[in-house]
This record gives sequence, structure tokens and C-alpha cells, in this order.
Amino acid sequence: MTVLFRVIGAIERAGNKLPHPFWLFWILAAVLAVTSLVLALLGVHVTLPKTGEVVEVKNLLSLDGIGFAAKSALDNLAKFPPLAVILVMLLGVSVAEKSGLLEALLRITVVRLPGRWVTFAIAFSGMIAHIMSDSAYLVMIPLGTLAFRAAGRSPVLGVMVAYVAVSAGFNASPLVTPSDAIRSSLTAAAAKTVDPGYVVTPVATYFFSAVSSVFLAGLITLVVELVLAKRPEFAPSEEDGDPAPAIRLTAVERRAMKVTAGLFVLFVAVVAVLLVLPGSPLMGAGGSIVQSAVVVNISVFIALLFAFLGFGYGRVTGTIPSLADIPVIMAGGVAKIAPVIVLFFAVSQFLAYFTWTGIGSVVAVGGADLLRSLNAPHLVVLLAIVLAVALLNMLVTSGSAMWAILAPILVPMMMYLQVRPEAAMGAFMIGDSVTNAVTPMSPYFVLALGFVQQYRKNAGIGTLMSFTVPIAFVFLVAWSALFALWYGLGIPLGPGVSLR
Repeated sequence: MTVLFRVIGAIERAGNKLPHPFWLFWILAAVLAVTSLVLALLGVHVTLPKTGEVVEVKNLLSLDGIGFAAKSALDNLAKFPPLAVILVMLLGVSVAEKSGLLEALLRITVVRLPGRWVTFAIAFSGMIAHIMSDSAYLVMIPLGTLAFRAAGRSPVLGVMVAYVAVSAGFNASPLVTPSDAIRSSLTAAAAKTVDPGYVVTPVATYFFSAVSSVFLAGLITLVVELVLAKRPEFAPSEEDGDPAPAIRLTAVERRAMKVTAGLFVLFVAVVAVLLVLPGSPLMGAGGSIVQSAVVVNISVFIALLFAFLGFGYGRVTGTIPSLADIPVIMAGGVAKIAPVIVLFFAVSQFLAYFTWTGIGSVVAVGGADLLRSLNAPHLVVLLAIVLAVALLNMLVTSGSAMWAILAPILVPMMMYLQVRPEAAMGAFMIGDSVTNAVTPMSPYFVLALGFVQQYRKNAGIGTLMSFTVPIAFVFLVAWSALFALWYGLGIPLGPGVSLR
């Protein structure tokens, strides 16, 4: 472990020297500009396999390039695919979160299971909590503490189980999350450089993600109960305080949940009826449900559903007294992602420059040719992507920022190899999740450590690392194996999306 901690310390020091992601993308833009100048002077070009079109690298530092950057700045942000999707999703999710509905759902997950199942309950609740994006950490870590105390077990163990479930399994959930919306939008934008008509929806990897959430929760339970929980430092002690009361819903909250369940059935029934009506405008071409407005624009329907359910729950519990409160709540939800919108401005400009220069096409076609010459099986290439992303994630902890950089290269490259964009996205999802719990570069690593130190004053980075590293390693191996099995059996990743 000493050697491991030295390596981790070196990674932490190196990562701390990286600039804020906002400036990182502008630095990358500057590097791109210089690179485009050199390649343009060398006359670098490539022939696209699909169309036979010859793409020459264009100089971003030329008058044409400077003119493009100046004229397109507003459009680059306005037409940035993830921007509208994430804003719409958050309008609905923020209502459900503010009403207390999402937290109540998580508490139900915990209290419905016997005490001996508390580890699985918290782990799977962490997977459900991904609907709240980064807010999941703020809800699940205290909830894990209370749940383990209520079961007479060490709250330190509860903190660590909740943290590793949210972080290492961040891209697995039984629900469609805002991260799915961002990732699919970036994937679609990258795929359109090869096939302008290609569509990637937020439910493109839903089947794999939903199964993974149960699979990973089970893995956490096995590793914790069979190995980690047996360590002496995780035995209950006097420092832990008295056991917490059971995390049960009040009578009002139970009544609100019944009302919410009825509203959920009503919403689904209305959408289903509208979808199957003869000549329904929601239906896709040729009566396709996969290409219907409900699936293609799933983020809109998810936002409507959560807003509808959140308001119903809030009316009963009193957390949302009237319709007049909803716009205020939505504004507060959008305000939380102000830093993301700032980052999106830099990302959108960089990606626009990257596309305009043609360097993405050169790298994608060249990389595809190299992989084709190596004759490596597609699955091996996908697993290599998993490993590479997992290592890179130790330094670049923002999944959306990293996929914004990688998608324009990986997605076209894999498409030229006859591998679907969703397969590359699935491989990225695994690598982008497993090492989240390990890297001290994550601000939530520090948050989790702070909770641990409330009960173990002498706890340090090594204390948390000694728990998260084994689980991260197991996740990397087992989740990759599940992906390989999924690929081998040819199971669809999501509705209408095959892996091969």
C-alpha cells in the first residue's frame, strides 16, 4: 500500500498543477491553432471512407480561421447539443428534488430492506441518486451515515459505501440521468461528422446502465461484506455515537408517495395513449417507437414527469405550496449549474474550432487505419478505451469535459471501423466511472474524507483510499467483463441500439 500511496500522491501533485477546465479548453484551443497552422503548411489531408470527400486541414490562425472564430462564437454556444438538453432536464429534476420526492425515494429503498441488507440498500440507492448528478453526493453520504448507524454498524462504513456507490458507479443508474443527456448529445454531434443523419438518444445505453446499477451494487455488497467490513477499524466504536433512529417516512410523506404513484401511472398512461393514437405526431417514421418523439426527445418527457410528480408530492407535504413556487425552484436548479454553463462556452468554441480545422477527421481516419492494420478485434479496442479513460480520469475528473475532448476523435474513428458510436460511449462510461472514487482530484473525495473524520479524527487520504482502491479495481475488472459478455452475446445497449 505504501507504493500505491506514493503513486497516488504523485498523481495528486501532477493533477493539482492542471488549470481550471475552463482555461484548459482555451489552452487546448491555442494548441489546436498552432497545430492547424503546421499541418496546413504541410498540406495534410485525408479522404473520408464513407463519402470519398477529401478533407484538408485548415489553418485556424489564418484570416478565414479568425473570421470563423469571431462570427460563430454565439452560434457555437447556442447550438451546443448538451446545453438545451441539460437545462430542460434540470427544470424538471429540480422540482422533484426541492419537493423532497427524490430523497424520500432513496429513504424508501433503505428502510424497505432488512438491516443485514443495508450495504446493498445504500449502494443501490447511490445508483438511483445519479438522477441528481453531483447533488447525489450531498444526499447519499449523510444518508449512508444514518442508515449504518440505525443498523448498529459503523457510520464510517456508511460514508464509504455511499461515496463509492455514487462515484465509482456514476454512469450506472436504473433511471435516465442528466449525464446520459450530456453524453448522448456529445456523441451525436461527433457521429454527425461521419453520418449527418445519425441519432443518439439519452436512452441509447439504458439497458446496459440499468443492469450495471444492480450488478455494481451487488459487487459493492460482496466486497464490503466479505472483505472490507471485517477490518477492525470498521467495527462500531464509542466515537460513532448512539444509533440513529430508523430512516422512515412520516405519515404525510407516505400519503404523498401514494399520490405520487397515482400521478406517475396517470402520466405514463396519457403519454402511451398519445403515442398509439392513429396518426399520432409523436410516433416515428413508419410507426417506429424507437424513433418516436418520446424516445428521441426523452429529456423533455423526463423533465415533465419529474416536475409533475415533484409538484404533486410537494403539494401534499407542503414543500411546494403553489404553482407560483415552481418557476423559482426551477431557477434555483438552473443556478446550480452556472459553472457548467460557463464551461460549456469554452467547450463549444473548442469543438467548433476542432471541427472547422478538419484535424478531427485526419486523426479519426488515421487512427482507424492504424487499428485496421493491427487487425485488433473490436472488443479489444473497446476494452483498451476503458483502460485509457480510467487512467485519464485520475486527472480530468469532469466526465462531460473529458468526453467533449475524446468524442470527436473516438466516435468517428470507431465508426470508420464499423463500430457503433454507442459502443464507444459505453466503453467510455465504464472508464469514466471506476476511478472517480480513487482520485483525490475530485472535490467529493475531500467531502467524503471530511465525513469520515467526524468519526475518526486521525483519518487521512490513505484511510479512504484503502477502501476505495479495492472496489475501484474490482469495478474495472468486473464491469469490463460484463461489457465484454454483453458485446459477445449481442445484447442491445438500449432501445434499438445493438453493440455490433
